[in-house]
Order: sequence, then structure tokens, then C-alpha cells
Amino acid sequence: MKKIILGIWMAFALFSGVSVQTLNAQNSEIGATVGTMFYLGELNPSKLFAQPKLAAGLVYRYNLSPRWALKADFLFGKVAGSDALTNGGYARNLSFHSPITEFSAVAELNFLRLYNTVGQNHFTPYIFAGLTLFSFDPMAEYTDGTVYELQSLGTEGQGLEGQPKKYSLTHFAIPFGIGLRVNIGKYVCLGAEWGFRYTFTDYLDDVGGRYYDNDLLREQRGDIIADMADRTPELFDAEGNALPLHRAGEQRGNSTTHDLYSYAGGTITVKFGNQDRTCDLKKPHKRKKY
Repeated sequence: MKKIILGIWMAFALFSGVSVQTLNAQNSEIGATVGTMFYLGELNPSKLFAQPKLAAGLVYRYNLSPRWALKADFLFGKVAGSDALTNGGYARNLSFHSPITEFSAVAELNFLRLYNTVGQNHFTPYIFAGLTLFSFDPMAEYTDGTVYELQSLGTEGQGLEGQPKKYSLTHFAIPFGIGLRVNIGKYVCLGAEWGFRYTFTDYLDDVGGRYYDNDLLREQRGDIIADMADRTPELFDAEGNALPLHRAGEQRGNSTTHDLYSYAGGTITVKFGNQDRTCDLKKPHKRKKY
């Protein structure tokens, strides 16, 4: 992981031409962001902005030069997925929703030099990449309306003898995406951003492996967990018969891929720390008097 982040840092430094001297300058922004989150995984393989949920958070940006900035985000949001809505009623019949809490640290590379002085460029598109630490907790509603936390149930037999342990609810992700910044006067910056978080888990949706023997799951953990693990009997064929349970070992998810989630939103930040030049950090040379 450290090698990945070091590589991203070096790549941005190479393309932006940032020198070490710019690190001594100070130019900070703090503000808020509001937007939407959605997820891509087994329960939504490809539809962008499917089941979007509200997200919001705080933003801090440290401008190193007119081309280069570091940013920290603290976001709260939610994602959801459903076979019925995005997989054409696929017989697996699974669904979930999950809160997301994330902290991200990213590097931003502006395509244009960004200033806030009259007569100089005051807007720029940019790209970003970095590292995210996030927590999640997939949940689903049972037939009686009760909502259960799926990780604690072990729907794929996690935690039973001979099975993997239950997956962690805290993981790292790689955030990347594009954005646009516009300076409004000296002290305000408006922005819009869309990015993805490539996670290092396949269980954002609680679906990632194979079906565990439903009879054994029912015997060892009870009816509710067995019912939540395989929900195909809630569906009916053309003749009104409930669909059968999956056999033990059948594919439940795609364990070769990881889940993603996305955030798209707008930001407003207020600048402080360098009253004379908030985005142009290069100090003018003083002429010597003779």
C-alpha cells in the first residue's frame, strides 16, 4: 500500500513540476461538500447513479502552487443495491443498504494554473488520486420488516468451522476522479467533483463468495439467517411455485473482483492563511534599491 501511495505522489509531482521550495508556502481552504453516493458490485454491475443516496461532509485543501494541492475529505453517506432493480430481477433476489463513513487524503493536479487576481485565470479542471479509509455496515430488511446487519449473520457461513472468518467492516480504498474549481474573489472557491473509490473488499454488499449449505446454516444459526442467506424462495415461477434454494457451493458472488462506490458533489470553501495570494503562492521578487 505504501508503494502505491508513493507512486501516486511521484507521478503527480512529475507531471505538475512542483519544486520542493513550494512546500514552504501556506494557503489553506476549509469548507463543506454535498452530493450523492452510489455503488457498483454484484447487486449493481454497471448502472451509474443507480439508487443514489445523499452524502455530505467537510473539506480541507492545502494549496502548494497554482498547479498542485493536497486535500482531505471527511464524508458521511449511504449506498444501496438490489438484484430486483439493477439485475432484471435476477433469481438471487438479494438487496442491501449500507452507511459509509470515509476519510480521504488526495493529491490534486490542476490542468490550468489557478489564480484569484484580476486578469489571471480563475478556474481549472483537475484530476485527483490518493488514499481512503472507510467503514461500512451492510444491512437488509427481512420479510417481517426487521432490518438486520448482514456481516454479523455470516450469510455465507463465515465464522463456522472450516469457513473464513467474518469480513472486516473497515477497509482502505483508492479514490480517483475529476473535478472543476472556480475562484470567486479572493476568499471563496466553488467546485464540483466526481470520483470513484476502488475498495479492497468484495463485501460492501455482503455478497462475494459461494452459497453455504442452507440446511446446515439453518441448523447452526437459525431460520432467519438461513432465509437471509438465500432469498430465492421469496420469488415465484409462472405457475406460482416458489423458486428452489441454491445448492451448497453454487456461486453467490464474484470473488475475483472488488466493489466500488462513487461520490459526486459540489463544494464551497473559504480561504485563509495567505491573505495576499491565496492560490498564487509564488512570492514576487523585490527590486534592490541603488
